[in-house]
Amino acid sequence: MAEITAALVKELREKTGAGMMDCKRALGEVSGDVEQAIDWLRKKGLAAAAKKAGRVAAEGLIGVATDGKVGVLVEVNAETDFVARNDKFQQLVTGVTQLAVKHGDDIGAIKQAHVPAFDNTVEAHLTHLVATIGENMNLRRIARLEVSEGVVVGYVHNQLVPGLGKIGVLVALESAADAATLNALGRQLAMHVAAASPLFLDVSSVDSASLEREREVLKEQARASGKPEAIIEKMVEGRVRKYYEEVVLLEQVYVIDGETKIAKVVENAGKAAGKPIKLVGFSRFVLGDGIEKETQDFAAEVAATLKG
Repeated sequence: MAEITAALVKELREKTGAGMMDCKRALGEVSGDVEQAIDWLRKKGLAAAAKKAGRVAAEGLIGVATDGKVGVLVEVNAETDFVARNDKFQQLVTGVTQLAVKHGDDIGAIKQAHVPAFDNTVEAHLTHLVATIGENMNLRRIARLEVSEGVVVGYVHNQLVPGLGKIGVLVALESAADAATLNALGRQLAMHVAAASPLFLDVSSVDSASLEREREVLKEQARASGKPEAIIEKMVEGRVRKYYEEVVLLEQVYVIDGETKIAKVVENAGKAAGKPIKLVGFSRFVLGDGIEKETQDFAAEVAATLKG
């Protein structure tokens, strides 16, 4: 049997990112052949990744990238915030985000795309990281905005490193105005979106089911006051307008000045630029939004960790 030297173990660790004891065992299983040891670890890594796939991954990072008229948001999840600070995980999110700028928002296609920096497909590299880092990870969602003329501006709130954080926003502006003006406006609007959490772009895009549900709630609240039906209808319409101001981006009050509606902010910016500006889209990702997180006491969490 070939001697398993420290140098061989070090070489295998650098090539795979696997733990020292795993590398030593792999080399022992294949008589010291590094390439065969890599394959052995990958096979074992795939098995380990499968075991971890059922665990809830609600942490991770949001990636934001733009290229003139195109912008993307990407969410990649892991189980703990600790992994979000791992360089290899950050490189993964950045790589996937840049890939989505060029190739679109089809998650299946992105997973199968080959990334030279990873020397592998996104899916294979993700599986490799699951095995080496030891947590379930998931490419959850991608949003992509594009305009024919104008800019798409990205913003990361409290970014961990450039382009990566826990809240990401895109704002799409259509205009023939100069890019510097549009980028400055777009950044301010994106900051507003991050803070104000709008759900819809304009009144016409409000989901009819959401609006009807809101109307019913408002009607019941108004009826509880004992007012006549005619008065109730007027009260409901007034409250619906208030609802629009809460959830519709163009109807919201600009958080930066606290008094101007977003629609007017955009209109005024167009007049100042000498070219009409139209806010045509936005997207906002909050890390883990909508994922049901497991809750357990600290003692149970420690016990589970010790069991591996």
